[in-house]
Amino acid sequence: MGYRVAIVGATGNVGREMLNILDEREFPVDELIPLASRRSQGMEVSFGDKTLKCKDLATFDFTGVDICLMSAGGTVSKEWSPKIAAKGAIVIDNSSAFRYDSDVPLVVPEVNAEAVAGYSKKGIIANPNCSTAQLVVALKPLHDAAGIKRVVVSTYQSVSGAGKDAMDELWDQTKGKYVPGQEVEPSKFTKQIAFNVIPHIDVFMEDGFTKEEWKMMAETKKILDPKIKLTATAVRVPVFVGHSEAVNIEFERPISADEARDILREAPGVLVVDKREPGGYVTPVECVGDYATFVSRIREDATVENGLALWVVSDNLRKGAALNAVQIAESLINRGHLKKAA
Repeated sequence: MGYRVAIVGATGNVGREMLNILDEREFPVDELIPLASRRSQGMEVSFGDKTLKCKDLATFDFTGVDICLMSAGGTVSKEWSPKIAAKGAIVIDNSSAFRYDSDVPLVVPEVNAEAVAGYSKKGIIANPNCSTAQLVVALKPLHDAAGIKRVVVSTYQSVSGAGKDAMDELWDQTKGKYVPGQEVEPSKFTKQIAFNVIPHIDVFMEDGFTKEEWKMMAETKKILDPKIKLTATAVRVPVFVGHSEAVNIEFERPISADEARDILREAPGVLVVDKREPGGYVTPVECVGDYATFVSRIREDATVENGLALWVVSDNLRKGAALNAVQIAESLINRGHLKKAA
């Protein structure tokens, strides 16, 4: 026997990926309940060879649900996650609503799987921001080896991170509405996204950083080590799926590029593709649909003592969201926090 699993936001990009990944990884599901807002009630989603109709979140009784994967945004999560947890389900939330709550663990299983035990305080586990998830998977084994002091990261984030409307906007602007020299009126983004890059993700804060950049700073400290200093520049690029990051790291102890390459090859969740030749690296197009966090362009940074530079790429809908949530659920089972139903 398996578990009763609910997915809130099952019709969205991430919700559909959660359904795919639960099936792909043969997660022990007895009953899968897709949930959405009332306007999406009755909409059909696929789970393996089954077609399921979405139920209304507002009227569903969560009694007897073991795990609830939340992917419906922060406002919905703030209202519903505590209510669902009160019914006995463990909530794994993909939004930012509870990431910075000291009583809610923020988990990337390859990095801090032991933290899932903290779910008992509120019945909620938070999934990190998509750009943070892939970053800490690459940083963790290097931090263990040489101690990270400081990280400078520039992200190149796909439009899927901003939802379906953002993907549609890139498609519409690209497929024929764009004429060189003629401005395209943006809707989802602040500026044209086709054939352009936008150094602005989420709202601006008083110090000039955006909230997306702040999330990377705060979440890396919470997941990996509060002593690590990190500064980020987050950029939206005209890519449909797959986030990329240029990462510069300063260590406490010496570490060579060859040593880092060997360490990363053995690290969970990491796949090294680092040939110093044309095409000997991974780009976003190649990472789509894959579970791995890819690391390329590993080299020594001579501008600081004990420095390395990396290129990190991952499918943001998978490792950055849906896959990480399912891995958290697997960690709960593997560590004995969730007993299989009789």
